[in-house]
Amino acid sequence: MNTKIVDREQSQVGASRLSRAIKYALALGFLAGGVNLAHAQATPAPSTPSEKAAVDEGLTWHGITLYGIVDIGVQYDNHGAPFSDYFPGGSNDIVQKDSRHSTSGLTPSNLSQSRVGLQGAEPLGVEDLKGVFRVETYFNPQSGDLSDGPKSQVLNNGKAAGAQSVNLDSSVAGQPFEIAYAGVASKTYGSITFGRQLSLLADGVAKYDPNYGSQAFSLIGLSGTYAGAGDTEDKRFDEALKYTLPIADIAHIGGLYKFNQSNGAAGTAWQVDAGADYAGASIDAYFAKTRDAISAGTLSAAQVTGLPALGYSVTNSLAGTISDNTAASLMGSYVLPSIDGVGAIKILAGYEYIQYDNPKTPLAAGTDTIGGYNLAYVSNTAFPHAKILNVYWGGVRYTVLPGLDLTGAYYGYHQNSYGNGKFCSNTSAGTCAGTFKGFSADADYAFTKRFDAYVGAMWSEVAGGVANGYTFQRTNIDPTIGVRFKF
Repeated sequence: MNTKIVDREQSQVGASRLSRAIKYALALGFLAGGVNLAHAQATPAPSTPSEKAAVDEGLTWHGITLYGIVDIGVQYDNHGAPFSDYFPGGSNDIVQKDSRHSTSGLTPSNLSQSRVGLQGAEPLGVEDLKGVFRVETYFNPQSGDLSDGPKSQVLNNGKAAGAQSVNLDSSVAGQPFEIAYAGVASKTYGSITFGRQLSLLADGVAKYDPNYGSQAFSLIGLSGTYAGAGDTEDKRFDEALKYTLPIADIAHIGGLYKFNQSNGAAGTAWQVDAGADYAGASIDAYFAKTRDAISAGTLSAAQVTGLPALGYSVTNSLAGTISDNTAASLMGSYVLPSIDGVGAIKILAGYEYIQYDNPKTPLAAGTDTIGGYNLAYVSNTAFPHAKILNVYWGGVRYTVLPGLDLTGAYYGYHQNSYGNGKFCSNTSAGTCAGTFKGFSADADYAFTKRFDAYVGAMWSEVAGGVANGYTFQRTNIDPTIGVRFKF
């Protein structure tokens, strides 16, 4: 017998045994990890390959498809805060101002935002033109509540940092539908959709993040600041018109405009995208302008005391920092050739420039923001000089065996010194120059097309002006293990 054939057959048998061994090891590792962490206690339309497959194979009747994702795991933060039932990520994941002691428990949506959705497509009888729609509801499986970042903040109004639970602003604000749009689509003429939908930048982050927008293992997945061109509430836009057009199966362009239901440019936003895919390489360039972007935060004890005189409720009020934002980004990826996907290596990287300026049209106190929350106090003068963030990331995804992906990534940003005084790079003020950096490593194994398990961790650190107000800790690591079911 040909010795090469024998060697190849033996190799295939070995690979099969190794695959089964990894499957069992991950299953046992998941159970053991859950026990260990329990003992320690005593995130658009689907965009990743696995999420797209789940939608493509969903439950379809008369052109309407029901689909969903349930993602839940166990996490330990060595420097964290009590977990939230409402914030989409559940935990801090990266170091925050309220990070002060070790925490552990169940965390939602570590790899993918848990959701239930409906989508549909109806041929219109004109070439390949179809009418389309999509609606999605986001939820936190550990609590059964709708995902709601602003509510996690409201629940901490008036509390000192040392008494707060996890609370972060988000474009996911407890709405019945976080995505809700309709329009027409064609492979020839592109698609145009109207409603509440992801920004073009958010689509790019999901495509070019080494962790595909994971909240547990990615800075740009956890924080919508970067997908929102400077503020997380703008990762998704209400009142948005979005157009994308493929060109000769190689290039593509896109545009988005957010209306403001009024005259003038206040509260509007627009974004453009141009990109190309060829021979395993992909690249996209984005530009975005947002007027009256909102960054919401908790109220101080003094502000809570003043609410009755203003006629506002503590259960619905937040503070808001208002800015006009400009962002530009370049993102790319390259897949090294492989045989049947085994041994495939995908390199992903990106850079984003974000500039914050005081708004040309200030917002008044009492302005409503997403989810029906009220900005009882606003600041329109937070940027005496332009604040500039230089954001960068890069990483590698390696398909070791069919179904098993290993990912390593780096995330970081640098903030300039933008205060009225002299240049500073220490922690004396939030306007001083500073940096954030984070590293993550994780593994994801698909037992079937619909069920996978994952394990990993992200380490993060703040320094300089970015660390202003971090009176407890300036680093965190979040080892996480979990499972995800897609239908």
